[in-house]
Amino acid sequence: MQSGEAATPIFPLLTAAIAPGIALLAYFYLKDRYDYEPIHMVIRVFLLGFLIVFPIMIIQHGLVLWWGKNPYIYSFFISSGVEEFVKWFVLYHMIYNHVEFDEHYDGILYAVAVSLGFATIENVMYAWLNQTSFSQMLVRALLPVSGHALFGVIMGYYMGKAKFYGGRSRKYLLYSIGIPLFWHGVYDLILMTVTRYWIWFVVPLMLFLWYFGMGKVRRASARSPLRMVNSEEEVNVEQ
Repeated sequence: MQSGEAATPIFPLLTAAIAPGIALLAYFYLKDRYDYEPIHMVIRVFLLGFLIVFPIMIIQHGLVLWWGKNPYIYSFFISSGVEEFVKWFVLYHMIYNHVEFDEHYDGILYAVAVSLGFATIENVMYAWLNQTSFSQMLVRALLPVSGHALFGVIMGYYMGKAKFYGGRSRKYLLYSIGIPLFWHGVYDLILMTVTRYWIWFVVPLMLFLWYFGMGKVRRASARSPLRMVNSEEEVNVEQ
């Protein structure tokens, strides 16, 4: 009887755990104003985010045993360092030179896809292991899940600059790993060191990241080589 009662809420909770990642992925997919990426490619990269969760957990566990849980080391090296590096590594080796990565915004979309794949499985595991409430899942949707998406925006923006604005590609590739790693580390450090009023620090940080990230989305879209083509087609149709 107890097992039946405990099992009843897990399915809606799992739905609540999965829904934010899917919704955010759809949002950023539809933000591609000039040339939608093949949906099978986006889903494939999203699923890659599922697969990297367990290697990341193993590496993080080993580093915790080795280095301990000092807040600064954990936040910037063990947590954000491992997660952002593995996501970056997957993107660089599987997407960076792919034929479908043919405009600046594509970097953002694919980085968001792998980040949200990772965040979705992380969310599912949290819901499954803790059998948490809907209010807690809502907080997780607004904070860690959207946080991963925004770290992906920053990573993909600079990876796109590295690919399409040559001459300083190494610098932009360093930015594509260093900047999201830094902000992810700041986010983790707040949660690890601020116990009572963490919400007063995390919410302004998330608002800044949304503002910063959406600015990158607009800039990447404005640099699409298809922008002028579409504009010319619209003018011809009107004439």
